Amino acid sequence: MAKKTSRRTFIKQSGLSVGGIMIVPREILGGKGFTSANDKLNIAAVGAGGKGFSDIRDASGYSDVTKSAKENVVALCDVSFKEAERAFKMFPKAAKYKDYRIMLGEMGDKIDAVTVSTPDHMHAVIAMEAMKMGKHVYVQKPLTHDVYEARMLTEAAEKYNIVTQMGNQGSSGEGIRKVCEWIWSGAIGEVREVHCWTDRPVWEQGMTMPKEKMDVPDYLDWDLWLGTAPKRPYHGMYQPFNWRGWWDFGTGALGDMACHIMDPVVKSLKLKYPDSVQAIAPFKKVDWSRVDSHDSPPVGCMVYYDFPERDGMPPVKLTWYDGGLQPPRPDELADDEPMGNTDGGVLFVGSSGKLMCDCYGANPRLLPAKVNDEFEQPEETIPRMKEENHQRNWIAAIRGEATATSDFDYAGPFSEIVLMGNLAIRSLYTTEERMDRGNKYQAYTGVGKKLKWDGINMKITNYELANQFVKRDYSGKYSL
Repeated sequence: MAKKTSRRTFIKQSGLSVGGIMIVPREILGGKGFTSANDKLNIAAVGAGGKGFSDIRDASGYSDVTKSAKENVVALCDVSFKEAERAFKMFPKAAKYKDYRIMLGEMGDKIDAVTVSTPDHMHAVIAMEAMKMGKHVYVQKPLTHDVYEARMLTEAAEKYNIVTQMGNQGSSGEGIRKVCEWIWSGAIGEVREVHCWTDRPVWEQGMTMPKEKMDVPDYLDWDLWLGTAPKRPYHGMYQPFNWRGWWDFGTGALGDMACHIMDPVVKSLKLKYPDSVQAIAPFKKVDWSRVDSHDSPPVGCMVYYDFPERDGMPPVKLTWYDGGLQPPRPDELADDEPMGNTDGGVLFVGSSGKLMCDCYGANPRLLPAKVNDEFEQPEETIPRMKEENHQRNWIAAIRGEATATSDFDYAGPFSEIVLMGNLAIRSLYTTEERMDRGNKYQAYTGVGKKLKWDGINMKITNYELANQFVKRDYSGKYSL
């Protein structure tokens, strides 16, 4: 009996003759990806509600005008069919699943690529399983929940030779390219100081775990939603939205927004591993339990990163602010000019000038406005996108028509930088800190240790207790 050849295997192993034109598989030509421009990709989504809906819609190239997509959406997976309802209606032919493991097992070679748009604690295990099966993956930011996971996905992307993308859409924008070209042209001189801020969280933080019990909604598979996280009873404070404010599921304001806001900084200054990081949570609270909490990030904090000299660039200190905190307003900024935009911003302080941009690297401008108006922009050296659609950039990279603008070679180490900040934030509340300083003093000042970081070995070298946050132990039958 002849062995059945799947569509994916056929595309990968043979040239296709269409209309007398030979289409050569991408791996024969070299580079990642193999799908021809003449062939639709079969895409599956894990997480089809909320951001997952827009990710699979945009990746598929769905048009509201024609009510059709440029790619085939063959499977949709979500632990809550209620939240995935819009995606089900948009792609009625797609198979429906609640467990991604069953979906990948049953669909097998019918899937070419997978979007992963779940809470942070499930990113790594889902992406890894898809990657091991040879699927291209698009994973929402932050790439993973912890540093170790980010390193593992970076290495897996290279090992399995698939096309990857993290969902920090500013990487496909015009603004971030301008920031890089301006910095590299010396427009503001040497940069040794950078400030990044956001208005997040816009969800509750600084909480302790709720004690009251609630019934699990009939449309939700709570055990699947918990996934790798420690088991606990269902509560509406965790799902569907506020999970970002709980360490077991999310990564706080830093994890949510830094992959957007810090992107132009990491790219333009060619940052990788910091030498050290320190967190401060300066808010004073009457209810000490809301500040001194192991369960939830603080209501606001500052994180100081120190990066060494690299690629001919001087050492630089990067300061992160969230919860309404911001750096001092620069003197060069007029009273009627905003600090970044409503989501946040970046201020580069150079030896001969200052540069500000909004969230996603958008709207870069030199300060003061007069300098920006007179500035002669340098020649464009970074290719621009035909359309600034981050998901479609990933699809084009799979076809070999473009380079993914935030593939795991970049996004993995970048996510490690972001998540390294959470090691410092979480170390504010470790047992030794509280014993050394006393609960009240610790909660009042919120000043953490300056952690020294060995990036190559993923280890804090001067405070062993903080290393517990580098890598999680998974609950249930999950593994990388």
